[in-house]
Amino acid sequence: MNRSGRVDRESVEQILGKWPKVSKQAAETTMKKYGPPHEASPSRLIWHNNGPWKRTVIYAEEVEHHFPMPHHDVLEQYISYKVPVEKFDDLAAFDGSVIVDRTKGEMSARCEGEEANFLALNLANEIVQGKKDVETARRIYGEAMKQRQAGNPPELMQKLLFPLSREYTGEVDRAII
Repeated sequence: MNRSGRVDRESVEQILGKWPKVSKQAAETTMKKYGPPHEASPSRLIWHNNGPWKRTVIYAEEVEHHFPMPHHDVLEQYISYKVPVEKFDDLAAFDGSVIVDRTKGEMSARCEGEEANFLALNLANEIVQGKKDVETARRIYGEAMKQRQAGNPPELMQKLLFPLSREYTGEVDRAII
């Protein structure tokens, strides 16, 4: 680790030398935008408070995912976000790579790149807010990815379109013992 609290480039390069192609590309793209990671291990790179993200993790493991088209999930990005319990099923039906941690008060999206994570979280927010149903959100997701492939990514893929909470979003639940 260097003086800036970041992992030195040489250490990261050694780690990436053993990683598969998609993971390595995601790491290089993320480092170009956010600088070197704060943490690095043979299985993952981690950034804290980078851009709008509470945390960004790139995994060496490439998880196969076929929605909306075949790709590998390697980049997970987290935000503080409270999801009502009654919306968990809708989010799971929307995209299995949108992950909610009720106790920590976090929601993350895991995909191949940041644009897809912006898209997934923007649509997840629309579902939670009752503005979109699952099928509509899935259709919009597919349309947005087609626009991106044509070189014209929509605003949904460029940034988070909702304010992030500055309040505590976790739910410690209640003791029963």
